[in-house]
Amino acid sequence: MSFWQFLFVRSSLFYLLYTALTGSAFYLWPALVGYFKTTHVHAGLVGFFLSMVMGVAYWMMPRPGQIRQERLEGLTYVLLNAGLLLRLVLEPLMLYTGNPGLRPALAVSGLLQAGAVAVFAYAMSQRVFTKERLLQMAEERKRRQQTSS
Repeated sequence: MSFWQFLFVRSSLFYLLYTALTGSAFYLWPALVGYFKTTHVHAGLVGFFLSMVMGVAYWMMPRPGQIRQERLEGLTYVLLNAGLLLRLVLEPLMLYTGNPGLRPALAVSGLLQAGAVAVFAYAMSQRVFTKERLLQMAEERKRRQQTSS
């Protein structure tokens, strides 16, 4: 497991804890629901679930030719978490203060997360091939090894 894959999985557990704590806080302080409900759900779905899926996919999905994608893993992680943390802080603040000036920063948080999804989709597209294409790639690799020896 690479450093970035480790961070995806560990971060997802942080977001799971955040989701559990905010959900519990709603019973103790019901007035918080209006400010934190959407970030509570977002932390659970994007923070926990999507981070776990991305981390495990980068770790477990086949890597034809043993490709390494550390840069894409890192870029995905940074974009996703920067956008998510920005939203987790700014959205409740905007709802509490009523400051519409925070909307552009929230839009940036969404764009960061969408960028992470785009990078992830590109990285996974480099790993997903048909059986026939994988056999063809193996044959090409075998021929290169024979000509180089």
